[in-house]
Amino acid sequence: MDYYKNFNLLRERVNYEDAHIEAGDDLIIRNFSFTSENGFILPGENSYLCHQHQCHSDDSNSYVSCNGTSGSILDIHDADIAENKRFRYHVMAPAGTTVVKDFILLIHGFNEKTWNKYLPWAKTLVEQTGKCVVLFPIAFHMNRAPLVWSDRREMHGLSESRKAGYPDIVACTFSNVAISARLQQKPQRFFWSGLQTYYDVIQLLSEIKNGSHPFIARDARFDLFAYSIGGLLAQILIITDHQGYFSGSKLCLFCGGNVFNRFSPVSKFILDSEANVALYSYIIEHLENHLKKDERLRHYLSELHPEGMNFKAMLNYNQHRGERESSFRKISDRTLAIALEKDLVAPPYEVINTLMGIKRDIPIEVVVEDFDYPYIHENPFPIREEMAIPVNAAFDRIFSRVSRFFNECALP
Repeated sequence: MDYYKNFNLLRERVNYEDAHIEAGDDLIIRNFSFTSENGFILPGENSYLCHQHQCHSDDSNSYVSCNGTSGSILDIHDADIAENKRFRYHVMAPAGTTVVKDFILLIHGFNEKTWNKYLPWAKTLVEQTGKCVVLFPIAFHMNRAPLVWSDRREMHGLSESRKAGYPDIVACTFSNVAISARLQQKPQRFFWSGLQTYYDVIQLLSEIKNGSHPFIARDARFDLFAYSIGGLLAQILIITDHQGYFSGSKLCLFCGGNVFNRFSPVSKFILDSEANVALYSYIIEHLENHLKKDERLRHYLSELHPEGMNFKAMLNYNQHRGERESSFRKISDRTLAIALEKDLVAPPYEVINTLMGIKRDIPIEVVVEDFDYPYIHENPFPIREEMAIPVNAAFDRIFSRVSRFFNECALP
């Protein structure tokens, strides 16, 4: 079955409601519920406690409305969004699987609302590696956001209002208006949602390792496949290596791997220009000044939290380079990156600059591919009948390479 047929079949069959889905003769999908224990760090609470260090703080940078975007449907405290706290996630497995012994954690990109484009990726990985694939959503993405934020009619109205408020705005669309307005309003959300997702992944792995997962064995080994900005999360996970969880895991990065300030995210599918300016200003140009005023964020990005320190090291190419490159050198023998020649969001030279280091002496394999059809970062494998043959060929080439990487002898 080819890529197009897989895409259409899986898009029709996959849902969050059914506990067990037959997705062809050789594939099953099981859905599991997850309740995040980590929403306590999100904006919107009156006071905060870091349980690990017993540090109390308030949210001194509390709340303002979404500038240039009317409508209370976006003006919701992060801590109050129920969908982000309790949600379902997919596990794709070979038919007949009763207990998962080996899996790949698939981490998606920025501003994603459905798993549709990833489903044939996951199916191919299952078929070619024999491993299961866990599709776990980033905070406030996929089914972790209110449905209205994906409502085309509602979001079109908000994007028009936003354009009126910012006449020079670029790439403002119904697709990105929700995330753009909320990040412009409070750029700290990038940190808090990223940290919540980090802690949620650790929570999931801890539940597996203590034997409480109903489908995945406590001693199951796992690898990471991450796309786009998902690579940032995957890199933070693997170099932090909480309690040695990731010591034997491989990492495959697709269209990602570069530090935050070497992404170019202004796109009708990702962020508009106003959000990008606000995010860049906060995270890259003025972060240290903001941290002087924000005790809580300063705490979570300090040496008391290695995950926060590694998060910080992945922001700016010109800062923390020594620590970052040292971390990459340690995982170089179990990391593969695949970049695309015409990728404008995560350009291949930026992926190389980050992963191989300023002296190009970090032995991480970075493969640069190109395709014989028009593609973009956000859609490397377009669903268009007239392009079916070259798209199928490109998809097979990429995922055969990824599968070979995961099939190589597992690390101890």
